[in-house]
Amino acid sequence: MGWFGSKDWNVVAIIFERGDLFRVNGQRGRGGSATTIRDAVKQHPRTILWGVFDQKGAHLESAPGPGSKSIATATLQQLIRDFAANPSVREILQILETGKEDKVSKPMVWSGYPVKRDA
Repeated sequence: MGWFGSKDWNVVAIIFERGDLFRVNGQRGRGGSATTIRDAVKQHPRTILWGVFDQKGAHLESAPGPGSKSIATATLQQLIRDFAANPSVREILQILETGKEDKVSKPMVWSGYPVKRDA
């Protein structure tokens, strides 16, 4: 691709840590490495949900990953709805967009975690 058509993506993944804790990982990639990063994230066994954003924060694509089988369907559906607007995802994107870091990871702050029930 030419200068004006090259990819400059922020790839964000929600990674399964445990039932009540997910992690948001983000990585900035340019050109062919952007596609490589996206494809690796799509295949990671603990990726619940992944997404690609441009440098202006626009959501380009996303889909559930192999780790989505580790959570309830209702939790996944809510995560898909909340994904692009989630404060942890937005914080990761902001860091990546500034160019200060090419890789960022932090625990996900989210109100949709399943509630533990006392037995």
